[in-house]
Amino acid sequence: MKSDFNAGRLLRQARRRAGLSQRELARRAGTAQSVVARIERGQASPAADTLDHLLHVAGFRLRVELEARREPPSHMLADVPRILSLSPEERLREVANASRFLAAARRA
Repeated sequence: MKSDFNAGRLLRQARRRAGLSQRELARRAGTAQSVVARIERGQASPAADTLDHLLHVAGFRLRVELEARREPPSHMLADVPRILSLSPEERLREVANASRFLAAARRA
């Protein structure tokens, strides 16, 4: 499942692929058509078991997987050799530049 998961879009797609109207899906699921409509419009966020039930009624199965995120390698330590090669005065200038940058960013 991706971070852009949209329950309403998923439900609408399943319902249409099953050839069901909102009213028929709701009747089969034992709920109101307005509930299905609100979910499809993104005005309601169903619990996982509710979404699973609605999809099941439409003839589909909800499958959720846990997947490790791939984080880009941290570049935090990449600058250490360059910083260590600076003189104390150059390091102070770097800190002053960073401080000015942060102050400007706060004002923006």
